[in-house]
This record gives sequence, C-alpha cells and structure tokens, in this order.
Amino acid sequence: MSTPRTPAHEVIYARIRDMILFGDLAPGQPVTLHGLVDRMGVSTTPVREAVRRLGAEGALERLGNRRIVVPVLDAGRLDELEFARLAIEPRLAEMATPKVGHTEMKALQDADAALDSAIRAGDTPGYMRQNYRFHFTLYRAANAQVLLPIAEALWLQYGPLGRVICGRFGTGRMADRHKETLAALAQGDAGAAARAIAADIRQGFTLMRDGMRTDENLIKSD
Repeated sequence: MSTPRTPAHEVIYARIRDMILFGDLAPGQPVTLHGLVDRMGVSTTPVREAVRRLGAEGALERLGNRRIVVPVLDAGRLDELEFARLAIEPRLAEMATPKVGHTEMKALQDADAALDSAIRAGDTPGYMRQNYRFHFTLYRAANAQVLLPIAEALWLQYGPLGRVICGRFGTGRMADRHKETLAALAQGDAGAAARAIAADIRQGFTLMRDGMRTDENLIKSD
C-alpha cells in the first residue's frame, strides 16, 4: 500500500513555518506574498493560506501594501514567551519521561550529538535545527494533544530572534542542559527532566536579553 501524499497546502505551510522557526526570515524583515510565491515556485493560493495560518499563530504580521513581516519582539512579549514556555515545556518533559523507551532515547542522543557537532563547527543553522529536534523529539513522546501545539506556536515566535542572537554570539555561547535531561530520562526521574528543561529555557532567555542589551535594534522598546 502506498503512503498517502501530504496535501500541497500543508507542504507549503511547513516550508514557510520552517523559514520562520529556524530564522531564515529575520525579525522585522519584510516580505511580500508575491515574493514568497516566487521564492518557493508555487501558486499564490497555498502561500496565502499558509500566511493566514501563521498570522493566527503569531508568527507573522501583515503590514500595508501586502507586506508580511516576522514580528520584532518587545520586552513584554519576550517576558510572556518565557513565562509560557516555562509553564508548558517542563510539563511536557515530565509527561514524556515514562514514555521514553529505547527508540526515543536513541533519537534524543543522536540529536544531542548532532547539536554538539554543530556547536563545535560554528554551524548556526545546524544548531537551530538540532536544538529543535532534541526538544520536540522529547515533547512528542508526551503524546499531549493540547500542550504540544502550544509549544510549537511558542517556538515559532522565539525562533527568529534566537537565530539572530545565536549568529551574534556564535554557537560557542549556546550551551544547553540536554545532558542533564538525558540523565534524568535514563533514571526515569520526571521531576529532574522537567527541571533540566526549565533551566535550559531560562539559559536561552538570559542569553537573548544579553544580546538585546548590546543592540537596541533587536527589540522594540515598551
């Protein structure tokens, strides 16, 4: 039996989502519907639908003259993102812990090893992708139908600025708490896994605010 093909509009949505998630579109960078259509070589309808969905998720904003932009975060919105991620993601890690078996652990270890390689190589795009891969390999193991989509939407708002900060400081500053998370998972300690993920999130936001203090153009003033 052949595997059903993913509908074209879902493919286009995923491509634009990844452009945002991994920072290919920078905060404040204007694009147009026509520009996205040309860039991807597809028709207008699925791009328009993808932009509508991503706008509803807070990942894109519409400006005048049919321009589209990745939002530039203000300090209040950054605080809200940190609060929300700390509320959602440690809980996902906690829920996932008893469900992480050999297959999931191997996938997490592979993602962490690839992340370490990206850090050593100074590979910012690779770092972004492997960091996402680690977190969402873990979160998807939770099988949380409500919390997982929320986490994905939060990362869409976090990713573009995260890419800028990573590029500014270099991957050498991008330490993580993944080894602690893996150790907790190996021991079946859901509380320790949740604490490690929380520490990882806080570390990322601290670095982000450090970057903002060195460049006021990275963030809107309140």
